[in-house]
This record gives sequence, structure tokens and C-alpha cells, in this order.
Amino acid sequence: MRTFRKPLSQEEEREYLKKALQGDLEARNHLVVHNMRLVAHIVKKYHNYEKETEDLISVGTIGLIKAINTFKLESSNRLVTYASKCIENEILMMLRYKKKSAKDVSIYEPIGSDKEGNEISLLDIIYEPEVDFDEAIFLKDNEKYLYRILEQMENGREKSIIIYRYGLYGKPEMTQREIADRLGISRSYVSRIEKKAIENLRRKFEEEWKS
Repeated sequence: MRTFRKPLSQEEEREYLKKALQGDLEARNHLVVHNMRLVAHIVKKYHNYEKETEDLISVGTIGLIKAINTFKLESSNRLVTYASKCIENEILMMLRYKKKSAKDVSIYEPIGSDKEGNEISLLDIIYEPEVDFDEAIFLKDNEKYLYRILEQMENGREKSIIIYRYGLYGKPEMTQREIADRLGISRSYVSRIEKKAIENLRRKFEEEWKS
């Protein structure tokens, strides 16, 4: 069973605080030891959280040390009043961080694979990027060259994705997710093919303009 030292009297507390604030580590440690009962008392308020009591005690002790290091002697309050807020704040910050971290899941982490064996991440399921308007304008403003080059494209999948993505030949524009569903591949794979196709088209356009 854990036992705690008795709290200091007001006079003793102020004497040790003066020394601690002057850099006396022994005085500071004395204040810590005699206020551990306060830390344990505050930790009990959070017993429902799935966290080891010893860890909460450690975090609460950090809050106590911060309170001792920043306490104003001219304050009319006792250390216990000021330290209680510091201890609780430290514990709450730790619990909030743990709660947030528990919910954080990497959207890039593979969670399966598509029909072609390509890895599917959470990003593929929850995220659909906005249309790249620079690319859309680039294609739309150069349709004359575009259709000529499309007829020469050997990669049927690249050609299909460009047609679906930008609504060419009178077809409705489709999102990467819709194209992925249509072709039975992942959205990220559609994105990679589209990017590669755009690069090939730009290169072809440059060759066309130079000729």
C-alpha cells in the first residue's frame, strides 16, 4: 500500500518554496514528496480511463514540479490550490493526446488489395481529390491536338481514363473513384495512370508544336 508524507504547514511550505525558487533542488524535492498525496487524490478522478495509475501519477508529478517552479510567493493562495490546477492540466493534456492518437490511423496504410493485386489504402476509400483544373484547362484548350494524339495512343487503359476523366467524345466527366469502379481497379491506381497519361500527352503536345 502506498504511503504519503504529511502535508507541510503553511510556514514550512513557504520556507521550502523560497529555497526551491532560488534553485535549491533538495527543497523542491521536499515539496514534491510532501505533496504526493495531492497528486494521488487528483489521479483518482480519472480512474475510469484505461491508463495505468502509475503513469498518471508520473504525469501528475510533472504538473506538481511545474507548479513549484512557477509559483508566485506573493500569491495569497496556498501551493495546493495552484498545484491542483497544474497537476490536473498535465493529466488532461496527456489523456487528450492519448485519445487523439488512438483515433489516428494512417490513410496511406494498406488495408487490402484490388482485383489486380494493387494495394488499397484508406485514402482510396475516403478521399476523392478535386479535379486538377490546370490539367483540365490544358486538355480542353488543346482539343484539336488532343484528339489527334488520342487516336495514336497505344495504351488503351491510359486512353480510356483520359476520355472518362475529362468527358471527351461527348461522354460525361467521371471522378477517379467512378473510373476505378468501372475498370475494377483502385482509385490510387487510376490516379497513377492518369498522371502518367497526362505526362505522355504533354510530351506529345510539345513534339506536335515543334513540328
